[in-house]
Amino acid sequence: MNYTLKQLRYFVTVAEHQSVTKAADALHVSQPAISSAIAQLETIFDLQLLIRHQAKGVDLTSAGRAFVVKARQLLIHADELSAESSELGESLSGGLDIGCFVTLAPFFLPAILRQTNLQYPDINVTMHEGAMDTLRHHLLDGTCEIVLLYELDLDERIESEVMANIPPYALLAKDHPLAQSNMVSLKDLVHEPMILIDLPHSREYFRSLFLQLGIEPRIQHRTRSYELIRGMVANSHGYSLLNLRPAVNTTYDGAEVVCVQIKEKLEPLQVCLGWYRGIRFTRRAQAFAEVCRQYFSEHAKS
Repeated sequence: MNYTLKQLRYFVTVAEHQSVTKAADALHVSQPAISSAIAQLETIFDLQLLIRHQAKGVDLTSAGRAFVVKARQLLIHADELSAESSELGESLSGGLDIGCFVTLAPFFLPAILRQTNLQYPDINVTMHEGAMDTLRHHLLDGTCEIVLLYELDLDERIESEVMANIPPYALLAKDHPLAQSNMVSLKDLVHEPMILIDLPHSREYFRSLFLQLGIEPRIQHRTRSYELIRGMVANSHGYSLLNLRPAVNTTYDGAEVVCVQIKEKLEPLQVCLGWYRGIRFTRRAQAFAEVCRQYFSEHAKS
């Protein structure tokens, strides 16, 4: 017996809703039809895809979690084939789900999406913003086809392509004694209060820069907000280390910060595109990736 796209679509919808009842409502079909379709898939592939809970929905098995990613990709390519056939391959169109790391998004995503829209106006991009673990999850469960993130502790199932290398710098208040220096050593700052960006992987990276020198920063404040860090520094609550530089030094409250190069040679952060290893890109994802390459080759410092 061969499987059908309808069976795959039913299964993916159940996985998304974690309920046969909710999937039936979303698809406007009967619950028995969905249950039968999934049972047939399990028979065809000799896999248990779902764990059924009486009146409490369903959970994916480990095989089901892997299967749903492949099923989503197959459905995406099937939709793409249909669109390409109807348009005779003359244009790229349809939906594309992309992800972006929360601190990278405001720096790069608006311009990248604008260029994508200019070059491929029929691609409808849906963006998902989040932390590293969220983006990894979005890739592995098929929510996003491609993401923009830092190359930090990536899952071995995620393939990546580096777009830019961004070195760290010291962020100081305008009236800080070292604000007018051409360079500053981390050893000159280590005893001062530090304001740390408190995001998974990012916080470990910035702390590791000190540990490489055999010193430990005195972390006074932690925050997940990039702009709160800048505001706290501008108001002399401490210094910070960051990689991304806004176009202006003025903070939300009108105070000012200064970006100073770090004397020590430290490992930069790598901005990269990531995708599920082994997945074949849709033409829409290929187009978005090419726009990213063009953008970073023209704008990003390496």
